[in-house]
Amino acid sequence: MGTLIAGILLGVWLMASPAVLGFDGAARISALVAGPIAASFSWIALSEVTRPLRRCNLVVGIWLVLSAFVLRQPAGAAISSVLVGLFLGGMAFLPYPIKGRYGGGWSALRGGDRSRIPDEVGGNA
Repeated sequence: MGTLIAGILLGVWLMASPAVLGFDGAARISALVAGPIAASFSWIALSEVTRPLRRCNLVVGIWLVLSAFVLRQPAGAAISSVLVGLFLGGMAFLPYPIKGRYGGGWSALRGGDRSRIPDEVGGNA
């Protein structure tokens, strides 16, 4: 869970970096768009049920690394963008243990394992 919180903080850093490092233009827009997206994916992935959504930060990380070169960002913005992109991309594939199983999805309603369905729904009275 610590890496997900780090992902949130990296997203907040991206949003603050144009003001802190003093850059604007396309680099500023890129940071201001990628920051909330990265923070949102990390925030949503804090729940066990939505944990796989953390892998979407890989796309954000790839964009941040590429944008440093495609947008010809200033040195400070490029270094920040590449470092944050590498961290986000790397953290997207760290293993996170899932401690519980929730629901069972549609397969539980089709008739397979009915033990996961609450009594009032499955009729296990």
